Amino acid sequence: MKNFFSNFKGDAFGGITAGIVALPLALAFGVQSGLGPSAGLYGAIFISFFAALFGGTNTQISGPTAPMTALSMVVIAGLIGAYGGSVERALPAILTVFLLAGLMQIGLGIIGVGKYIRYIPYPVVSGFMTAIGVMILVTQLLPILGYNASTDDDFVNKFRPEAEEVILEKIIKDEAVDGILVLEEFNKTIEKSKEITEDDIVKESINLATKESKSVMGAIKLLPRALSQINWLELILALGTIFVIYGFKRITTKIPSTLVALILVSTIAILGNFDYKPIPTIPQELPLPRLEIFTSFSLSSISPYIFTALTLSLLGAIDSLLTSVVADNMTKTKHKPDKELIGQGIGNTIASIFGGIPGAGATIRTVVNINAGGKTRLSGMIAGVLLFFILLAMAPLASRIPAAVLAGILITVGIGVMDYKGLRAIPNLPKDIKIGPLKLSSEVIIMLVVLVLSTFWNLVYAVGIGLIIASLMFMKKIGDLTAKRSDVKSLREESWPDEANFPNVLKEEVFIKHLKGPLFFGSTSEFQALALQIPETASIVIMRLDRMQYMDQSGLYAMEDMIQDLKIKNVEVLFVGLLEQPRYMMERIDIIPDFIPEEHIFNEFHSCLIWIIKNIEDKY
Repeated sequence: MKNFFSNFKGDAFGGITAGIVALPLALAFGVQSGLGPSAGLYGAIFISFFAALFGGTNTQISGPTAPMTALSMVVIAGLIGAYGGSVERALPAILTVFLLAGLMQIGLGIIGVGKYIRYIPYPVVSGFMTAIGVMILVTQLLPILGYNASTDDDFVNKFRPEAEEVILEKIIKDEAVDGILVLEEFNKTIEKSKEITEDDIVKESINLATKESKSVMGAIKLLPRALSQINWLELILALGTIFVIYGFKRITTKIPSTLVALILVSTIAILGNFDYKPIPTIPQELPLPRLEIFTSFSLSSISPYIFTALTLSLLGAIDSLLTSVVADNMTKTKHKPDKELIGQGIGNTIASIFGGIPGAGATIRTVVNINAGGKTRLSGMIAGVLLFFILLAMAPLASRIPAAVLAGILITVGIGVMDYKGLRAIPNLPKDIKIGPLKLSSEVIIMLVVLVLSTFWNLVYAVGIGLIIASLMFMKKIGDLTAKRSDVKSLREESWPDEANFPNVLKEEVFIKHLKGPLFFGSTSEFQALALQIPETASIVIMRLDRMQYMDQSGLYAMEDMIQDLKIKNVEVLFVGLLEQPRYMMERIDIIPDFIPEEHIFNEFHSCLIWIIKNIEDKY
């Protein structure tokens, strides 16, 4: 307990700052999900508190994130449609899926899956994250223009025929016994179909129109209609929010620009008595457990979503553990991946019971926490408590926030979540796949497949397909390399023959590391641990690359990060025996010659040793 409060002041500052940053994002993600701002706030409160309490990363701040919200939105839209367009009727099933995702996350942690998350290839993650950004940007274009599909009568009326079919299908499904519609039930169905009212058709038409407008293709198709019906006030509020977020960052980063934009633009809209559309009302009350999750549980209603729940749990695991790695790099600590998954699972499970949307470790909020002084799990718990206080004390005021302000915030989130590093690398990656007359990069193919399928089809299946393609391509490459070098055996970490006469006087200042085998997405974690092996007395690191036959994009960036870290510590890096494919990869993004000049690359160890002796003599 003493250690728990050992950094109370720093944790308090870190937690309060992170909670303030989380507030506008929690509200925005709640609105985007389709369950409203209170669901985002409930998710932020419970996930932040319990993931910190039980998790394995001391400085992690958790809550709703862009990837988790995007996938949750798919689940929510599907189940609302299945329950006749009623959020209240669909809510138990929605929360049950979220509950299953949390429980699955706990299970993943218990069976030790955390350490395997690093095997997700970089191009799959890159394509997925960029797709999330594109989806947020496109789907928020309609709200910032002030367009609402449910109030566009001409657009809604286009769905009348489909609405009648949907209503009839639901009646048939309700009347069917074991999937078979017998004659007696058929007659009842005919009678019920006559009871369909105009209000039923209109309500279902609005539901279908709204669902269409929330998809990427639907938003693109509706853009001309939205442009012809621009609500200039909503557009100005959204653009003003975006301007403040980016503009305030140029003044200072100590105060969260997202919060400044939320308060400033909302205050102007409220005091100006503008006729804007506010966000849905946030109830000023204690969040209560939704016990109907358990009383109305039906395996048949959620069985189609079990795979989606598993995907949610895996996505949350990836999202959280990537943030854990960032936290480790900043604090020079080591997180416990399986414990972190259990903590995230507990947080998501409890959040679902209270009606919150699922979340994961949030990178920006974690970085803010660390920079503000947070060092222990108490900081994440304080962030959750702060949001809980805001809910109880300021719900009526928060309910007056313009919806356009949250749309503007989401636009900046969409821009920020895309993987620009991966996109910039596209022209420079080696073209190692030949399709007819075309030569293409396998890394780029994987990234683009995941990006396109995620954006226009299905997030869940896109990641699975990307993983399958990446695995097949990797197996082919390794198989080809193994065939060429079938005489290579695994070696122990010991001096190679040409290092036998290495001068003892240099051993404290020079560190030699042997890299054996390919540097790819499955081995980057061990490679990153290399920096921990380097003694503080070392001023030169020799990397023996004679047996590193292959390097993929994940390995390339791991190598770049390690060299940059060593450069910051004024440690010189020398390459010995660099092979053709890794050299080509490093030249594509200018590791060679920007970080490793040609004079630091040697064909054999003896010439490298001569260079070291000469330079150390010159140094002294």
